[in-house]
This record gives sequence, C-alpha cells and structure tokens, in this order.
Amino acid sequence: MKFIVSSTYLLKQLQVLGGVINNSNTLPILDNFLFDLNKNKLTVSASDLETTISSVLNVDSDNEGVIAVPARLLLETLKTFPEQPLTFVVEDNNTVEISSNHGKYALAYADGAEFPKAVELANPSSTIVLGDILATAINKTIFAAGNDDLRPVMSGVFFQFSPESLTFVATDAHKLVKYQRNDVSASQVAEFIMPKKPLTLLKGILAGSESEVTIEYNDSNAKFTFDDTELICRLIDGKYPNYEAVIPKENPNKLTISRNQFLSSVRRVSIFSNKTTHQIRLKIAGAELNISAEDIDYSNKAEERLTCSYLGDDMQIGFNSRFLTEMLTNLNSDEVSLEMSLPNRAGILTPIDGLDEGEHVTMLVMPVMLNN
Repeated sequence: MKFIVSSTYLLKQLQVLGGVINNSNTLPILDNFLFDLNKNKLTVSASDLETTISSVLNVDSDNEGVIAVPARLLLETLKTFPEQPLTFVVEDNNTVEISSNHGKYALAYADGAEFPKAVELANPSSTIVLGDILATAINKTIFAAGNDDLRPVMSGVFFQFSPESLTFVATDAHKLVKYQRNDVSASQVAEFIMPKKPLTLLKGILAGSESEVTIEYNDSNAKFTFDDTELICRLIDGKYPNYEAVIPKENPNKLTISRNQFLSSVRRVSIFSNKTTHQIRLKIAGAELNISAEDIDYSNKAEERLTCSYLGDDMQIGFNSRFLTEMLTNLNSDEVSLEMSLPNRAGILTPIDGLDEGEHVTMLVMPVMLNN
C-alpha cells in the first residue's frame, strides 16, 4: 500500500480529526488514526467510541488497504514539515515509512481491523442546515450547558426541530440560552440532546462555512455530513427539563442599555465582588442604573452609575457577575434589553439589534439573594 499526499493538506485535515482523540484511552487502538485507502481516496477516521469523525482526502495512489497509524506521533511530525509531497509506503515489517524531500521516517502501525466500526443509523430522520447557521447556534448556546455529571441531560445542548423552526437550548439551572431560527425548518418534529464534545468539534470546523450540513438522527445517535466529512456521535439519553416553564412570561420592568457599556461596568465592578458568590447588585431608578459590588471580608467595594432607558418600578436585584459577563460577551448587538418582574425571579436578556432575519436569542439568568 502506497500513496502520495501534500503535507500541509494532510496536517490540516488530521488536526480537525485529532480533536476527538482523548488524552488517555481505555483501548490503545483509539490512540490511532484509521487510514482506509481506496485508489485515490483516503478516508481517515478518529474515534473515542462515543464520537467518530472521518474525512475523505484526495491522494495520489492506485492501491487499497487499511491501517491504524499513531495519531500523536504523526501529527507532531507533520507540524514540522514545510509544504511538500510526502510518500507513505506500508512495509512488510509492520511499519509505515514516510519519505519527505529530506529524509525518511518509520512508524509502527496497528491492524486496521481492530479499529471500532462507526455506528450505522437505522432508519433515521433528517434535516439540512447551513454550516454557518449550525456553528452560530452551537456558539450561542454551548457556554450555558452544565458540567454536572449527576445531571447528564443538562451537560449537552437540546436540539428541537419542527416544521416551523429549529430551536437550540442549553442550561445549567443558573443560566439558560434559547436560540431559535424561524428561517430554517425540519420535515418533522424531533428532539434530542447533543453532548458538548462533538458540538465543539463541529463549531470549529463549520464556523463561516457555506456548505450544507445534513443532520440525520434516531433515538440514540446523530450523524452530521458535510463536504467530505462525517461525524457520528451518541446522544445523551434522558428527558430534557421543560425549559419553557422556567421562562417568566410577565416582565413589566424593562431596562434597555448599550451592551458594551453594561459589559465593561459589570466586568470592572465584579473585580470588587465576593470571590465565592461573584455577586453584583443592580439598582434601577428612573433613567439611572447603579451597579455595585462589595466584598465585606476585605472591605473592597465598587459602584458605577450608568444612564439607561427604563420602564417599570424602581428595583434592586442581585446577579452572579460571571453569568452576566458570559452572556453579554456572547451577544454581538449594540443594545440589549433586560426584562425583570421581581428580585427573586429570573431576568431575561435579549439583543435588540444585530440579529439576522428569523433569528431569536433569549437568555435567562437566575438572580442571587441580596443581603441588605
């Protein structure tokens, strides 16, 4: 088995696939890339058993064969090469020899037959989404997903497809983000929970991509196909909490403010907040927003006044500054609105501008109890 491929082209593809490989695998074979050569098409796969990703590369060859090549060793070697053709030749002594313009390198390979086979999806449903839209949806929600192993359903992003719209939701019980597209739809109603790791991979590959992504899914797995790449992953099993019930419908108090100004103030004031609660206090009266924080243990405190447009009763409400900062950073509008009802009910943060047609973002942040 022999093939010739460009070094930078190979490296670029392998770096994407390498993102799926764990640092410590229970099965040694998972530390390898699977190379499946069929004439001038080389299919490279990587897997961690939960997620398998594969890409088809164009190479110069008329052979066929399957081998598993050590991923880390190969990636480290490829990173050092300038752009040049590399020739891979599989030798009889269980090594694969790589020849460059200046030298030869031999790596031991493993039997490709040992590599776990990707799951075949039995009669899946499917929908098609633009790559960039999917990347944006993941980007806007993934930061709000939880890390709690005891509540695995909250550690992923909830995909909700219907003939009217696509909705993506993530929450960790303190903050919640709902991202909706009314300009894209699926043929039938479906919902499933995607784990974070494959989503992070997809987000990186699809950012700014104009290609169409076919999403196929059944009860246990989902498959994303685009360009020459295919990603199959196991879904998180369980029922997602009823997030609509948590979003307060009646919010008479509405604050509108410049996002950058609000974000800078929250960032500055939070430096002076208590290091365990990260609590900041918003006090709104008339057209003035007063943001303050205090760390009683160290006698640190800060206070800033901003002008805003506000409709509603004067109120004081406390938030965890880290959640507010994350949410404001994740939006890219000039102005945001914060809607509230009571100091112990969740606040709803929405962008006022900067959205595409048919795009809706709702962010919910739980308040913290203020100690007067």
